Amino acid sequence: MWKPGDIIVWREIHNDRIWHAHTAIVVKDVHEELVLVFLPGSEGMGPEDWVDGKKGGNRRWEFKNGFWKLKKYLWHSYYTLFLLEAHKYYATNFSWSAETNQFLSYYVNFQLPFIRRHLGMDTIDLDLDLIIHSDFTYEWKDVEEYQKAIENGVIFPEWTREIDRAKEEILDKLERRQYPYDGSWLNWMPDPSWSPPKLPENWDKI
Repeated sequence: MWKPGDIIVWREIHNDRIWHAHTAIVVKDVHEELVLVFLPGSEGMGPEDWVDGKKGGNRRWEFKNGFWKLKKYLWHSYYTLFLLEAHKYYATNFSWSAETNQFLSYYVNFQLPFIRRHLGMDTIDLDLDLIIHSDFTYEWKDVEEYQKAIENGVIFPEWTREIDRAKEEILDKLERRQYPYDGSWLNWMPDPSWSPPKLPENWDKI
């Protein structure tokens, strides 16, 4: 278990290689929940097309048997809190403006359940996302990409079944305003002593 303030690496693994990595600070780590924050200025590595903001040619199915190059980037504009529960196929994110501290939105990222590793945690993004606005209206994001990932065999049927179950769970919690949509985290602020972390040595060791 980690302590508040510990620096870990959030990694996404595809075909036994790192697809994406980012430094995070531990906010809370208890048996049922892991909470992390990405601070503006924190360091990450991602596929270079994505880092450069290019559209297309950057999805995992384009690299089923190929090679991709990683490029360094810095998180900016927001500080984002990630709530992860063991065995769940999603993370619930909260984002605030780094400039004004205004809460912007919830964001549900569908992904594989996280696995603890030597320097942090491993998962993989499953393309589908749910944006939940501050007034609790919501919209689905990257639905076409999710379907293409299924069609191209990088998202498996057992994963889609878990995602379907997760959708029902999330929307039920949202309708009932149950945790984490009950306001529990809306006034949270990062510890002012925390600095944006850099990637540690051996962050890329599988």
